[in-house]
Amino acid sequence: MMDLVLLTKTIVEFLCQEQEAVSVKEYETTEEDFVHIEVLVAESDLGRIIGKNGKTIHSIRNIVQASSTLNLGKKVKIDIDAY
Repeated sequence: MMDLVLLTKTIVEFLCQEQEAVSVKEYETTEEDFVHIEVLVAESDLGRIIGKNGKTIHSIRNIVQASSTLNLGKKVKIDIDAY
């Protein structure tokens, strides 16, 4: 089974310059078929993760969602914020 938090963290760290500032956590939800992941990055890396017109974060969400669909059958919500 794929660890969605690890997958998300690996992708985000690869894109960030301040990799040590990356924090990725899964939060409990009341819905059984739902995974909520929060990503925190350094403020200087926020633009890199979001990308032009949100294309980068959209791609990250698609990759993680595809993995979840194949392995868990759950929907994924990824929130991103900066320190």
